[in-house]
Amino acid sequence: MSTKMLTYTNQNTPIHRLTGASKLLFFVLWALTAMIIYDTRCLLAMFVIAIVIFAVSRVPFKNYSFVLYLILIFFAFNQIAIFLFSPLYGVELYGTRHNIVHLFAWYTLTWEQLFYQFNVALKYAVVVPIGLLFLLVTDPSEFAASLHRLGVSYKVAYSVAIALRYIPDIQQDFQNISFAAQARGIDISRKEKFGKRLKNVVSILLPLILTSVERIEKISTAMELRGFGRGKKRTWYRARPLRRGDYVAIVMILIVTIACLVITFADGSRFYNIFK
Repeated sequence: MSTKMLTYTNQNTPIHRLTGASKLLFFVLWALTAMIIYDTRCLLAMFVIAIVIFAVSRVPFKNYSFVLYLILIFFAFNQIAIFLFSPLYGVELYGTRHNIVHLFAWYTLTWEQLFYQFNVALKYAVVVPIGLLFLLVTDPSEFAASLHRLGVSYKVAYSVAIALRYIPDIQQDFQNISFAAQARGIDISRKEKFGKRLKNVVSILLPLILTSVERIEKISTAMELRGFGRGKKRTWYRARPLRRGDYVAIVMILIVTIACLVITFADGSRFYNIFK
């Protein structure tokens, strides 16, 4: 794991130049909108916008590839589980039934089920890029200041910032521990069988957890010695005022949110039905 995953990358792009407050507000409204609606038209439009925003940010693929692969694996299991436990949920949802093929027992593949699970896939495709981008283009210290500006306690905001800031350190600890384990003959490469390799990786996690706990104790002790939390307010070094680009982003997400909600609930339902 030579490349740091989900760490802030400082680049000169319109997305990076936005303040943490506008990025946070954009992400929250974007995620809420995607979770509420099931209108395929709106989800497709949001997906295109998300891809364009991600392309503008110019974040290297290697910075989030590993996490993206994990999300795709979880997504595949989720899609399989939906069909296994509710193979006819789409039929109940849309009120019609168009069979494609009977598989076995009570499992019959229908167009309604495929359409429902396609919408679920779109939700992933809409939220995941913006969620990854939010972590990759937001400085942790500025993110804490943004949370505090939006009304979150500065103690909570600072805790979140510390957690984000130490993601690279945890990755570095994992790399160092894995190198030490490999020097003692513990192989975690692809040359080893999957079962044995998984067991070897698990053996690395215990020292990693202990190292992380030790770091948490040191940080909490240092903050307590410096009197952190005694005051009701605090100032932020990385806080920035909103600029024109921030207002453009806020107006954009408000337009997207309102438009999607109006289009989705125009017929009184949040599910877009192509089988009417």
